[in-house]
Amino acid sequence: MSIPATVLRRARLHYAWVVMAMTFAVIAVTAGVRAAPGVLIVPLEQEFHWSRATISFAIGVNLLLYGAIGPFAAALMDRFGVRRVMTLAILATGGAVAASPAMRQPWELVLLWGVVVGLSCGFIGAYLAAYIAARWFRAREGLVIGILTAGNAAGQLVFLPTMASLATHAGWRVMAVALAAATIVLAPALLLLMRDRPEDIGLAAYGATLDHPRPQVSAGNPVALAFAALWQGARTRDFWLIAGAYFVCGASTNGLIGTHLIPACVDHGLTEVAGAGLLAITGVFSFVGGTASGWLADRWDNRILLAWYYGLRGLSLMYLPFAFGLSFYGLSLFSVFYGLDWIASVPPTVRLLSRVVGNEKTGIMVAWITVIHQVGGAAAAFVAGVLRISFGTYLEAFMLSGLMCIAAALMVLFIGYGGQRREPEIAAVPAQ
Repeated sequence: MSIPATVLRRARLHYAWVVMAMTFAVIAVTAGVRAAPGVLIVPLEQEFHWSRATISFAIGVNLLLYGAIGPFAAALMDRFGVRRVMTLAILATGGAVAASPAMRQPWELVLLWGVVVGLSCGFIGAYLAAYIAARWFRAREGLVIGILTAGNAAGQLVFLPTMASLATHAGWRVMAVALAAATIVLAPALLLLMRDRPEDIGLAAYGATLDHPRPQVSAGNPVALAFAALWQGARTRDFWLIAGAYFVCGASTNGLIGTHLIPACVDHGLTEVAGAGLLAITGVFSFVGGTASGWLADRWDNRILLAWYYGLRGLSLMYLPFAFGLSFYGLSLFSVFYGLDWIASVPPTVRLLSRVVGNEKTGIMVAWITVIHQVGGAAAAFVAGVLRISFGTYLEAFMLSGLMCIAAALMVLFIGYGGQRREPEIAAVPAQ
């Protein structure tokens, strides 16, 4: 047993909470990295005269690869261990960000921020909350998923205003170096504190006992395992209803608001710092909304929760173009309302998916629907940039996204799961 685990055992604190805290920190930092392109759009336009469509294309590649690598990342973690894979991903992310001040050509932006950052951050992807909760917790899974998902909001809250201020007052290159340092410094902490599974330190998962049978280690080719899980789950209609709604989720969050809210604010005479402040407000309330949604997902019909979440999100997006004419306070109202909804869809989506594909497949199937989520995000990031160039405004992009959210709200009501029955396990994946 490791020294940290021994100390915590004496203090009667289960080591699962340490693992959750480390995972939260990594998710928060990588969320800051993924939010950085929204700050970079205007400085890169001004310095290199690259079009917004070109920069949006690089962001779209980032979002697409971030989701696409998820199923294989989950399989690699099953095979080689969480600590090793997460540490390498953090180092690759920090290295790419550190190299970005040397960029001079658009293809370098696509390579560093699109390909490398997209892939490396994808190893710390949206599937990770369900994955860690499944491996380390048998009680309070919904709450843990909600808290870990809210790590994305915490990253926005901490990093966005700081990055925007640095980019404005010291330049975007200083911002990139500072962000790289904040990322790389996590690697030693991961090596010291992260553990692959409870059994490694002589513990059962939180809420379980040591006499529970230990899941078998995943064996075989990780790529083959990932596709086998997809083939099994994709044969059901409910899987595609969930995945379709998650496509809209990605398009209306990371792809549109996460990428284009700051440039839209600049279009309406606000500064980048003010735009980043609005996203930070969104982050504060999405932390609250995500955690509360995890609690609600343990107690309510998850279809109804999702219908409310997507419907209200659609209305808020339709309100946004008019909020720009209502001063900063009108936009603040949007940030509060939208923030409560931003990541609230994740816990009920995970719970619904666990009933469709089975608890033992949930982790890797969350990674697969995250692929679809990020396809939606990538498409929205690029299309919104094109619409902005074509019409000179983001009005059409915001309205289209709002209508898609209303459609998703109707879609989730047809998922073949009803009632308000609580399940003891939310998400489980084969542990090593």
